[in-house]
Amino acid sequence: MAWREDGKNIFIGDDVYVDNEYPECIEMHDGVSVSMRALLIAHTRGPGKIILARDSFIGPNAVVCCYAGRVIRIGEGAVVAAGAVVTRSVPARTLVAPPPSRAVAKLTRPLSVNTSIEDFLAGMMPIRRRSENRSPEK
Repeated sequence: MAWREDGKNIFIGDDVYVDNEYPECIEMHDGVSVSMRALLIAHTRGPGKIILARDSFIGPNAVVCCYAGRVIRIGEGAVVAAGAVVTRSVPARTLVAPPPSRAVAKLTRPLSVNTSIEDFLAGMMPIRRRSENRSPEK
């Protein structure tokens, strides 16, 4: 692996994907932690660059994805929470987290081996949020 390690005390967890096409476009500084199954992708239609600044933390299953010619910097002491997808720089000492999962439909048919996708989809009843139930203001 030829990615650039500019720091000490770097932790990389199990099953982390560090860009294998452009590994030289990943830069890690002192105290960086990358949790298990995180993805660091420094290319989409050509190489970009990902910089993980001092003491930054990438959570489990997080994705940092850079486009051609761009630089994404995860700032000093910043935290990318589990499951977050990052396509822009994160300022220093900032927490970036995905929205929480929420129920979106009631299911009348399970998605089992014997259920067709058509039957499964036909059996979905959307759950409306409170704001969707209000009548528009006049």
